[in-house]
Amino acid sequence: MSQLLHTMIRVGNLDKSIDFYTRILGMKLLRKSENSEYQYTLAFVGYGEESEGHAVVELTYNWDTDNYDMGTGFGHLAIGAEDIYAQCKTIAEAGGKITREPGPVAGGTTEIAFVEDPDGYKIELIQMKSATKGLG
Repeated sequence: MSQLLHTMIRVGNLDKSIDFYTRILGMKLLRKSENSEYQYTLAFVGYGEESEGHAVVELTYNWDTDNYDMGTGFGHLAIGAEDIYAQCKTIAEAGGKITREPGPVAGGTTEIAFVEDPDGYKIELIQMKSATKGLG
């Protein structure tokens, strides 16, 4: 049996990113480690540990880099939420950036919203009642 453990993204300001994923999105800082020889720090955030079946986000901070080109291959992280409307309100009040207000997808009924982290990574919020049904 296999399990998705984490998705790694490179960040330009680790403290800002940890603050966004924990304070604004409600994840927990699960662990953090530094490698002074190769000058990077890893922080793992998520709603629960991989050992409990949760996938997490690995925030990689290379000490000599404060921004990255986004490229065209990465799309977004997706998070299921009980009430994306209330969550977007809370995110906006906390200073988070909403890039697509909550509502149904074009041509469908699945309710989604998009927010952006401090590095510009897109995070899709999907109303949990339809999170596993696709975008229909």
